[in-house]
Amino acid sequence: MVALRVAKTIRLRDIFWAAAGFLFAVLLSSQAFAVCQLVAGDPFAPRVIKAALAPNEVQIRYIGHSTFEIETPKGVRIATDYNDSVKPRVPPTVATMNGAHSTHYTLNPEPEIEHVLMGWNLAGGPIDHDVIIDDVRIRNIQTNIRGWDGETRRLGNSIFVFEIADLCIAHLGHLHHRLTEEDLLRLGQIDIVFAAVDNSSTLRLESLMQVLEDIGPSLVIPMHFHFFGSLEAFTSRASIAGYQIELATDPLLISRRDRLPTAKTVYVMQPTGG
Repeated sequence: MVALRVAKTIRLRDIFWAAAGFLFAVLLSSQAFAVCQLVAGDPFAPRVIKAALAPNEVQIRYIGHSTFEIETPKGVRIATDYNDSVKPRVPPTVATMNGAHSTHYTLNPEPEIEHVLMGWNLAGGPIDHDVIIDDVRIRNIQTNIRGWDGETRRLGNSIFVFEIADLCIAHLGHLHHRLTEEDLLRLGQIDIVFAAVDNSSTLRLESLMQVLEDIGPSLVIPMHFHFFGSLEAFTSRASIAGYQIELATDPLLISRRDRLPTAKTVYVMQPTGG
């Protein structure tokens, strides 16, 4: 009887430790898949910890010039003003483009990009986008643009609007004129604006400040400040207009509605270059 009880105890102990080992292995493997991913397809590339976005969060990274990478909670990655020279290292899910010049578009996007949205019609005339891709709605409002000869090119630019996680984000593109009442009506309430602040090839500062006043976003993120002194001139003028100026200390911005600034703010991000 004693031998039988000992044998049963040993069997139960073996079953317990086998089950515990299996559970530990499952938890360990699940944790690894949840927090780590490769930067690229190279098996020897460094691993990075990727923080998962909550359903009410959007991640923004400034690549450079007019290109931002926007990531949604479901992992849709959008690159704005996608082009051949300033772009993320990994092709995005969606590429939006504008027709100003070659640093705002490409005619040879990578085949891995699932959705290519041109902001102007190569054949002339209007082009309208209003698409839902997983957890983002993307739409555009076309505006006119100046050619290198100074002549107006009708509908050569698009303001792209991204509706993600209860936030409305607008990329003004290569905007060359103030917005009409119809433009503003179609835009609707915008929370975050990406605005070109070069004060030269796009809008002059006074016109830009009027556009921002008309749109009324909580957060303005400058872009297209490649001309010497343009960013400083813009932040100085914005400060006079009552904006708080905040310099980013992180290359990534994770934004959500309940964390939008209560006072109108200019948030200066430095380009990461890819």
